[in-house]
Amino acid sequence: MTVERSRGNVFADLGLEKPQESLAKAELARQIGLILERRRLTQSAAAKLLGIDQPKMSHLLRGRLAGFSSDRLIRFLNALGRDVEIHIRPKVRTRPVGRIRVIAA
Repeated sequence: MTVERSRGNVFADLGLEKPQESLAKAELARQIGLILERRRLTQSAAAKLLGIDQPKMSHLLRGRLAGFSSDRLIRFLNALGRDVEIHIRPKVRTRPVGRIRVIAA
């Protein structure tokens, strides 16, 4: 078995399209899951709070994010009482392109 060190983004490691966006969406969804867990909300209660049905809530919590835009996930975080800030700054010179990151406080 060959083991390869990750470059820090599993979606890039797998060669998927838009790996930075996928990683950002995954982190947004992870934060939503952590908030719901801390509040001890059921999937049904969380779905009602976010205005979606329980099967969609299940998809979100299981990382099946194809039907969720970053914008929608951000609105869910707002509905859960979280501020979301987007910072735009110049990229580091050593990187060929800018990156997208989600940092939770």
